[in-house]
Amino acid sequence: MFQIKICGITSVDDAREVVRAGGEAIGLNFAAQSPRCVGLEEAKAISTAVGSAVLKVGVFVNASLAEIVRTADTLHLDMVQLHGDEPPEYLPQLAPLPVIRAFRVRNRSEPLKPLGDYLSACKRLGYLPSLVLLDAFSPGSYGGTGQQLDWQLASRYPLEAWHPPLVLAGGLKPDNVAEAIFALRPTAVDVASGVESSPGKKDPALIAQFVTAAKRAFARLRASS
Repeated sequence: MFQIKICGITSVDDAREVVRAGGEAIGLNFAAQSPRCVGLEEAKAISTAVGSAVLKVGVFVNASLAEIVRTADTLHLDMVQLHGDEPPEYLPQLAPLPVIRAFRVRNRSEPLKPLGDYLSACKRLGYLPSLVLLDAFSPGSYGGTGQQLDWQLASRYPLEAWHPPLVLAGGLKPDNVAEAIFALRPTAVDVASGVESSPGKKDPALIAQFVTAAKRAFARLRASS
């Protein structure tokens, strides 16, 4: 697994900056509607350039199972992230690939009930996601907007023994990631727009600042537990 994932990598140079900064995972986005969508050839170049230095996560939004499996096999992806409306039945069919299931939080009255229902269905199927990622909801978008997740709502995520570990996303930046880690104690954090100079183009200084702040916060949590 990982603690720090930099998502929406679109170039070899940006991928190398993540490795240089000490990030542990990169996200390769294959959703055509995203400004961070990467083509298969560029994804191959990125995958080759970083090798095993970081985990390579393929991010998909409502893609077919065949497309996900084909892309994962071609690029030797380490994990798959489902960021759309994919049903629980997808997960066992993607085995043995670890799956990150993203969920956009929007309902203030019962914000995590849809996720709870989804995970219960996964449990009945005998195949839970390896990680659950909580992101902010934005109409017309499946993520990467920079909109901050409501941490109070996210804090309701259940941490019973059978629930997958939590990945926190949604509006994280170098100057708030430590606060988010201390507040919610996630297993990992995920950032895209918060370390960019423009959509799809990462800023090396922001990547380094984010990774440093997150690592220090996780280290403090370990020391205090």
